[in-house]
Amino acid sequence: MKIVVMAVGKMATDWTARGVEEYSRRVGRYVPFELRVIPDIKSSKKLPEARQKELEGEAILAQVQGGDHVCLLDERGREMTSRELATWLDRMMVTLPKTLCLVIGGPYGFSDAVYARADSKMSLSRLTLPHELARLLLVEQLYRAMTILRGEPYHHD
Repeated sequence: MKIVVMAVGKMATDWTARGVEEYSRRVGRYVPFELRVIPDIKSSKKLPEARQKELEGEAILAQVQGGDHVCLLDERGREMTSRELATWLDRMMVTLPKTLCLVIGGPYGFSDAVYARADSKMSLSRLTLPHELARLLLVEQLYRAMTILRGEPYHHD
């Protein structure tokens, strides 16, 4: 199984970009991994919120293949501990033949079409997180989950 993290928009701060790069590299030691950046919509400040979500949704769905499992990072998604995430990923690695796509949407969330395509939803926190921090937190938790599954001494209960 391959893990793909899709995120709308480029990283604006250098320190979060470096953190995402570092943890992405670490995750890649355990499982095929890719970070895909969905470009920001040009002139989005002039667009209604619904239209921006629709355009971002089209760009997200263009990156998804038929057999992919699409998991949205969504405030109404399932919250998990790090160990629960590791168990969930382990189950995905056994049952998924292709790709697990973890998707971080734009500032207004996801379009109805993206929600309709989603196979699952997860929440990193009940807090509202800036998208850059959500991206960093997600790749760190993926790395943590891999070390838990391998019994390595990164995670402490």
